[in-house]
Amino acid sequence: MISALTRLADRAARSPKRLWAVSFALFFTLAASWSAATPLGGSPDEHAHLIRAAAVARGQINGPEVMVPHVVGGIEGKFSETAVRLPDWYRQLPTQHECYSWDQEKPASCAPPLKGTGQTAQATTAAGRYHPAYYLATGWPSLFADGKAGLYLMRLVSAALCSALLASAVVTAAEWRRRRGAVLLGVFAAATPMSLYMTGMVNPSGGEIAAGMLVWTALLAVMASPDPHLLNRRLARIGIGGAVLVNIRPLGLIWFAGAVFFALFLQERGVLRSLLRRKATWLWSALLGASTAGAMLWAAAHPDHSVISVPESLTWKEAVRQTLGNTMDYVHQMLGYFGWLDTPAPAFTWLAWLGVLAVLTALGLLYGRPLEVLALLGMLAAVVVVPVLGQASQAEKLGMIWQGRYLLPFAVGLPLMAVVIAARRAPEGGLPWRRLTGFAVAALAVADAAAFFWTLRRFAVGTAGPWIPYAAHWAPPGGWVLWVGVHTAAAFAIVLLALVRDPEPAARGRIPEQGGVPRSGQRERVPVAG
Repeated sequence: MISALTRLADRAARSPKRLWAVSFALFFTLAASWSAATPLGGSPDEHAHLIRAAAVARGQINGPEVMVPHVVGGIEGKFSETAVRLPDWYRQLPTQHECYSWDQEKPASCAPPLKGTGQTAQATTAAGRYHPAYYLATGWPSLFADGKAGLYLMRLVSAALCSALLASAVVTAAEWRRRRGAVLLGVFAAATPMSLYMTGMVNPSGGEIAAGMLVWTALLAVMASPDPHLLNRRLARIGIGGAVLVNIRPLGLIWFAGAVFFALFLQERGVLRSLLRRKATWLWSALLGASTAGAMLWAAAHPDHSVISVPESLTWKEAVRQTLGNTMDYVHQMLGYFGWLDTPAPAFTWLAWLGVLAVLTALGLLYGRPLEVLALLGMLAAVVVVPVLGQASQAEKLGMIWQGRYLLPFAVGLPLMAVVIAARRAPEGGLPWRRLTGFAVAALAVADAAAFFWTLRRFAVGTAGPWIPYAAHWAPPGGWVLWVGVHTAAAFAIVLLALVRDPEPAARGRIPEQGGVPRSGQRERVPVAG
């Protein structure tokens, strides 16, 4: 049975279109499971993004500014929000989660039902300053479906868009000519349960993370595995992923620049020089530059006028101290911290994921060349230092607001860099790569399924309820058994994708192994197969 399924995976991998379709279906199933299994409003700030998406779909790109009192982290303030006019039941979204969030023992059944009168009313959203592109892409179902159905459909549209980016990352990894299963392992290790959770919500974080994975995968492929036959499509993926990344949030430009910086450390000799001679490089650079300029102009035209009463004791030095002390919390949040950061994944999920990441990083450090080892150590340092810099620069104005998921679009590069280094440099016969990949991805699948079940159980019966939520107080559409089964099946189906075999030596011999990207008409160097 396993052998037959593996042959099917190998067959899918031989066709990029077929592999993309299979990968899209699996990632969409995982993300859509989170869409169904999370109560509406049960994820961070989703109510603000749902209101923003519904408003943009109705042509309300901007709106009057309203100062709304808020308390964040025990600090009082008035947040600058945007007023829009929507069906009056949208005004209830901000309070849907309040009865059970931050109290793990309470199930989500206490949330009041959404009721409307058929009239429109003013609602406010803290996401009104964000670029409208993501919200236009996800908000249109609200025009055709009302109430909960429209909200769930918006989640599914967001899940589909993110899954398309993730599927493109899988295809890019599968294009490697040598040890592509190991490179695929890097993609799956980067797709943490928190990443998949956010792709299933109406929240720009999901698109940001998925775009970051595509950018990293395509950049590393261009730099470390040059192939003139694949260059244009790889540049297109970098351009599309980069445009999504920089237009979702202003931080996206920093994440993109960081990915480019570290990918340059892994380039084969002559790659950058050859790239700069390519018209496609300049075309996509121009398009990405224009997109970036538009995003920056939008951000400059929509400043944040929020007023936060930050205590004088919260200086930048204190922010640095607290942020460093919270480093492991941020790491856990990147792996899996669900709900309103009130539902941690089980310890097994964290340990399994950290174990796989540690092995991959160790292999990269063991086999890498000095410059590659320096880059990998730099990425490890950046995962710790970037939150410190980001928080310290804003703490005196906004308070301690950093969350682990903010770093994920950049941090996904760590496992990808590690596997690329190890796959390129490890000697033949040194490691049983296929077996290592299979066991690692299987461990991640179990860890992901455990996180999903644990979180759904928390929403269904609370953490004080029975281990098996047979008498669920709250249940997702279709019931909890359905979605646990669907999510688990998709998680283990991904294991088969990671077990695809490398191309035959004869097929590899037709493609230049290294030495830069040949220009049009330039004779290609063909290495000895082996």
